[in-house]
Amino acid sequence: MIQQIWNTGGNQPPELAHDAPHVLLVVDQFGRTLGGGERVILRLARLLPQYGFRVSILTFLIDPKSPVLEEVPVCPLYVLPLRRTYDFKALRAASALRQFLQKEDIQIVQTFFESSDLWAGIIVKAFSNAKLIWSRRDMGILRSPKHQIAYRLLSRLPDLVFAVSEQVRQHCIEIDKIDPTRVITIHNGLTISPQETRHTTIDGFPHVTTVGNIRRVKGHDVFIRAAAIVLKHCPGASFSVAGNILEREYFSELELLVEELGISQQFHFIGPTKGVAAHLHSCDVFVLPSRSEGFSNAIIEAMNESLPIIATDVGGNSEAVVDNVSGFIVPPDDESTLAKAIITLCLNPMVACNMGRAGRKIVEERFSEAAMMRRIQAAYITHLHKRSSEL
Repeated sequence: MIQQIWNTGGNQPPELAHDAPHVLLVVDQFGRTLGGGERVILRLARLLPQYGFRVSILTFLIDPKSPVLEEVPVCPLYVLPLRRTYDFKALRAASALRQFLQKEDIQIVQTFFESSDLWAGIIVKAFSNAKLIWSRRDMGILRSPKHQIAYRLLSRLPDLVFAVSEQVRQHCIEIDKIDPTRVITIHNGLTISPQETRHTTIDGFPHVTTVGNIRRVKGHDVFIRAAAIVLKHCPGASFSVAGNILEREYFSELELLVEELGISQQFHFIGPTKGVAAHLHSCDVFVLPSRSEGFSNAIIEAMNESLPIIATDVGGNSEAVVDNVSGFIVPPDDESTLAKAIITLCLNPMVACNMGRAGRKIVEERFSEAAMMRRIQAAYITHLHKRSSEL
């Protein structure tokens, strides 16, 4: 029932022993667009062998047009077809997963999103000795009521929870009622790009951008309204949104709003871009107007390119951006305050430049890929030792 659709084994270093601990990354699905969570999975699959772990990926659904089929690291990728978690087919799937865990000698299962956390988590704990780790990347904003209840009822299920920010960690403890000793914060990390000299002044034509898939929760409507205000003070400014359209109706609203505000010449939707770093490097100011976040990859990617950041005070944004040092933290759904912060940077290019440099330094010190992997490796090893003592 479990179909292996990818396996070259090429990401396993030659010195990696066959009996190295086997980690299974489980995710609900790979859709036509890969979000932050899916990209973290691919990054882990690429990096874990370098830290002494074998790795495989299992998902319940892959869209035929998903970019994962092109971007997947060369590690085993399995599909366990699962449409519902409560019918007869789900029982067959549970049996298949149980056999798979035993056959592949899976020692750690790290899950992402609801069905993986809850359904797969129950199977892992009931039918294997593997350690279960939930990956929590948001404040539960997209959960259904049944998922809210299920997370509380199963709060003792995971051996460990990786929270992507301290705010997400507190949500796990306070809302999901998970034992605080089982929840640790592991911020996203990224490969530090070579330091390149950026222009030190904004030449009267600042380019302000945001990067993120187009959904209402991302607050692009607030960004558009703020842009209209900014253009009254900085008529040479331009604005862009880079990202896939995930909510078509919302995108139509955004297009209409741009037209109504008369800023269609200065505001552009550039769609998805594979060269995010290059796009960011060509811009002057980065804005994240989200209504809710766990921890934004886009923020640290922009900081990596020495951009000053303006981000809303939600989720882990204030854990990455130091207010008045590497950028500004503003309230969500407040286009006036957002516009004021953008205007400040556009009219004070040296302030913008110094904030960008400060942000780059913060990324180097706190949000590197190596720092993230050291924390994950330490957590894995600690729980593998606990597993050995329990057997």
